[in-house]
Amino acid sequence: MRELSLDDLPFVHSMLGDPEVMRYYPRVLDRDASMAWIERQRARYADEGHGLWLLEERETGTPIGQAGLVMQELRAFPHPRYPEIGWLLHRAFWKRGYATEAATRIRRYAENMLGYPEVISLVRPENEPSQAVARRIGMHVIGETIFASLPHLVFGARRAHLPSPEQAPHE
Repeated sequence: MRELSLDDLPFVHSMLGDPEVMRYYPRVLDRDASMAWIERQRARYADEGHGLWLLEERETGTPIGQAGLVMQELRAFPHPRYPEIGWLLHRAFWKRGYATEAATRIRRYAENMLGYPEVISLVRPENEPSQAVARRIGMHVIGETIFASLPHLVFGARRAHLPSPEQAPHE
């Protein structure tokens, strides 16, 4: 995982412009919206110390997707802001365990390095693959919300012992 740079635009646009990859999002993104997406993450790095990072294959350095930690406001929940673990992989890299591996590492980072007592993930009710990832990293449904004008399940977990990468199940 590394911070997104403006040089990542071709990959990010390829991923965010793919209707299949974006089927649980409000819309696919054109090149300008993909650039704005990268700039939003870069602002988050500066303002919050984290955001969505580019995922690369360890062996080859090939970009495969993004995952990270983004602060979200959920007005109907007890606290005003929650750190959300998010992930999105380009289609060629689905069902290889990358999302679970990245989300596990991000949860450890959020809890052990940043000291967040609780993390969430917002997942569309029909997005069963992402629900499975959330469950594999120890999350469970704690509520529902409307986010980006769409219904979402709110998965949550409080700080806890996480399985080692060797024990973590794969997608």
